[in-house]
Amino acid sequence: MTRLMLSPQAWRDIERLAEFLIDSDPANAVQTGELLISGLAVVELHPLIGREVEYGLRELLISRGRSGYAALYRYYETEDTALVLTLRHQRECGFPSMG
Repeated sequence: MTRLMLSPQAWRDIERLAEFLIDSDPANAVQTGELLISGLAVVELHPLIGREVEYGLRELLISRGRSGYAALYRYYETEDTALVLTLRHQRECGFPSMG
């Protein structure tokens, strides 16, 4: 099974995405972290599931209702490790530059 790691930025993103919902939808705010972690778990079994994007990175979509989240990760085949670099809501504009 592929080793799944989250960068410090990915952990901050999970916290940020959950905190965004605190005032408007507290129940979903609590579930957001769990949803993101469980959504990322598919990479442990299928590390190439995310679509290829630039610079050798992959993008995984995690569904939530009519929208969802996007995770940017890199798969290191020789180490069988996937490193999640950052996450965002699908309605947010792009990822930070990873080039």
